[in-house]
Amino acid sequence: MKVTYFGTTTLLFDDGKDQILFDAHVTRPSLGKYIRNAKAVTDTALCGRLIRQHQIDRLRAVFISHTHHDHVMDAPYIANACGAVIYGSESARNVALGGGIPEEKIVVFQDGSCFHVGDFTVRVVKSLHSRPTVLNNDLGEPITKPLAQPAGLRAYKEGGSYDFYVEHGETRILIRPSFNYIRGQLDGIRADVLFLGVAGLAKADRETEEAFFAETVEKTEAGLVIPVHWDNFFLPLAQPRKRMPAWVEKTELVFRKLAAYCEAHDVDLVIQYPCTSIEIGGPRGTLEK
Repeated sequence: MKVTYFGTTTLLFDDGKDQILFDAHVTRPSLGKYIRNAKAVTDTALCGRLIRQHQIDRLRAVFISHTHHDHVMDAPYIANACGAVIYGSESARNVALGGGIPEEKIVVFQDGSCFHVGDFTVRVVKSLHSRPTVLNNDLGEPITKPLAQPAGLRAYKEGGSYDFYVEHGETRILIRPSFNYIRGQLDGIRADVLFLGVAGLAKADRETEEAFFAETVEKTEAGLVIPVHWDNFFLPLAQPRKRMPAWVEKTELVFRKLAAYCEAHDVDLVIQYPCTSIEIGGPRGTLEK
């Protein structure tokens, strides 16, 4: 199966027959615009170019982990352009409706919801967003009415957070977009590959860090960890890939902590750059060549 990473937590799964997108954010408004709560719109030219370049021509579903702008902003345009169904919370439904998605192309899910898309099985797992920051303190707040663009970037309230457990053939994948956990929520879930949100790991104390790894990597017994939400999503995709501003997150420290953990626990670690693709499958998430 081919997995293409578009930065932040946007992932495209492609098994050669069907495609699923998890989150949808490529427009990437600047940090200054976010701080000012400026209104923004989807960069439709960029979305169209990426759709063509990456041959997104069999997209069946777009699953939304939560409704901050850096996870959902471009979902309505991409879903409309590709004829896909949007799956998400009630807040995601309101983003979809504001973007012109018809009701029959929207599915509202709950913790434990399970969907079959082609040969993919996707189970929804309730999760927690990373801890609030000075830039992001709306956790738990819903989007209560259709949100149409142009929209203020902080009008995209969190609306509840979810992980996705994906099974395809013998391969099991967990997508955890945020650096947080609900104790025991992953009991009984085993994953070959873990896409792990790491935004916040640098500032975590040792106790928080150890608990997070115990409730994610150890619980799932993942053989391969691929970090997500580490890149600077306030910079355009066309620019060279850069870490987050140091005052927001020390990305080098994030990678050092993650690498040290994976080395100590015999877990493979791959850092995937935005707009690149890898092939995964087989036991323990082996990278295919």
